[in-house]
Amino acid sequence: MTQPTPRTAEQRKQDTLHRLDQDVDVWVATADGEHGLPYLVPLSFLWDGATLLLATPADSPTGRNLATTGVVRLGIGPTRDVVMVEGRVQVVPPAELSEEEGELFAGKTGFDPRRLATPYLYFRVLPQRIQAWREANELDGRELMRDGRWLAAD
Repeated sequence: MTQPTPRTAEQRKQDTLHRLDQDVDVWVATADGEHGLPYLVPLSFLWDGATLLLATPADSPTGRNLATTGVVRLGIGPTRDVVMVEGRVQVVPPAELSEEEGELFAGKTGFDPRRLATPYLYFRVLPQRIQAWREANELDGRELMRDGRWLAAD
């Protein structure tokens, strides 16, 4: 099987921003703060151009892990066109979420945690590292963001 020509860093960044803007679901990897037990779940997200917003029940393993450790790793897209995001996490109680952002989240994801009986928390992910690749020939240069700064130009 012939691999396509590797994308430039600028093209990978554009493709990554498109995926962040258009995709709805993300794999969320967290770990228990006490024992380091891994936990992986799919959640929906909203990208605002700088951060990702997630929501999950406050007392779920993911909710507890995010609130306790303040870090997360996200996987977006299929294995042959993946975007990996490592980020810091801010807990956002529903009362602190703006009405506009709550409506944007509900509109994109198709559900509104503010209307549910189960207590949910929102979590804002501030990307610190972003990687993107399609095939093995894109592994070199896969890092697009480091320390919260894009490496490729717009």
